[in-house]
Amino acid sequence: MAQHSAPPLSGFRVIESSLLGPAAITTHLADLGADVIKVESPSGDYVREMTWPIIDGVSLLHLHINRGKKSLTLDLRTEEGVEVYKDLVKGADAVVEAMRPGSLARRGLGYEDLSAVNPRIVFCNISGYGMTGPYQTLPSHGIAFDTWAGIINPAYDDEGFCYIPEHASIGMHSGPMMGALGILAGVLRARETGKGCMMEIGQSDAAAYMDWYRSESWMAYERPEDVVTGNKADDYERREPGTKGMREGVRYQMYESSDGHVLFMASEQAFWKNFCECVGRLDFFEKWPGSKFADHARGNRELQADLRDIFKSKSSEEWIRLGDEKNFPIAPVNTPKTIAEDPQFRERFPIYPHETHGADMLPFPLKIQDESMQPPSHAPTVGENNEEVLSETLGYGATKIQELKDSGALG
Repeated sequence: MAQHSAPPLSGFRVIESSLLGPAAITTHLADLGADVIKVESPSGDYVREMTWPIIDGVSLLHLHINRGKKSLTLDLRTEEGVEVYKDLVKGADAVVEAMRPGSLARRGLGYEDLSAVNPRIVFCNISGYGMTGPYQTLPSHGIAFDTWAGIINPAYDDEGFCYIPEHASIGMHSGPMMGALGILAGVLRARETGKGCMMEIGQSDAAAYMDWYRSESWMAYERPEDVVTGNKADDYERREPGTKGMREGVRYQMYESSDGHVLFMASEQAFWKNFCECVGRLDFFEKWPGSKFADHARGNRELQADLRDIFKSKSSEEWIRLGDEKNFPIAPVNTPKTIAEDPQFRERFPIYPHETHGADMLPFPLKIQDESMQPPSHAPTVGENNEEVLSETLGYGATKIQELKDSGALG
């Protein structure tokens, strides 16, 4: 596979001021080759100490979300530090404020201040709840965005105490992804028109948007029942929204295999027939052919009991192979612990190893045909790239750099 002369976002520069997880907004850009300069206070972003695991004294969270970036320390309480920041913005495409809205403006580095320096600048704030609404200043962490969005249900232990159940985090990942997409759109327009913009995204908003199917279903069900119904296969009966409405499914359900679990998804009649032929039980199809589309054979316990026994007769790997050969939808049921052993995962995710990146990490999933993606650099230590950024990016000479050090602008 050829190595392209330059990554997709080569020449794209972002100045980032961030704390904690929202810094992931520029991780995607850095993975694609953007020059991301993380401007930190002299004490640094305490993300390096947050959550677990901690690897050689540094958090996995930092190693992943700040990989591929450069770290420059600036004390923005000093005039000299503010001037350096503005010099960086002169040659940048975007500025990211990944913290409470207005943090940079309080230092004279808000959108209006920076657009005066660079009219093409795209300024993006990413915060917990966005820049408007009653929760805009409410302190929060990543799980809050998912509880707010109705994604996580409270759980109770045997003693009756409420606890946070295991779950996939949505807002803390989808917010940065959508923000990165917005930045790219803004910069495309700015390069054409010469005018930048100010944009913002709340991670809570992104969590709610990611779960649009359930929330929009509930809104649809507020309308009259003769207007909004279920589907034909269910005799138009309304189901509970999203995956909750699949609990009684039979042809679309998880089943235990001889060594794990698989997800069976023969909701289309053609796929259901293929499966029945494969296992030598065309009698199932003759007795319960179902509708052409979206038929889960809801509540058919007789059929479910037979399928339960059939699926236990083979390993998950055997079922996946048969689904591929005989053309019926089936999938492995992995866990966050076991997925790394899945052959599809191994093929698609060439892991960045801990020897070079500090932790074993997944690469950005985009593939470019006939090109290999350049691995990002190791996440920086605080101020690791001070000299490099000041001299190579800004062209400062040794005398000026020493003056900045003496003034305390670098901490």
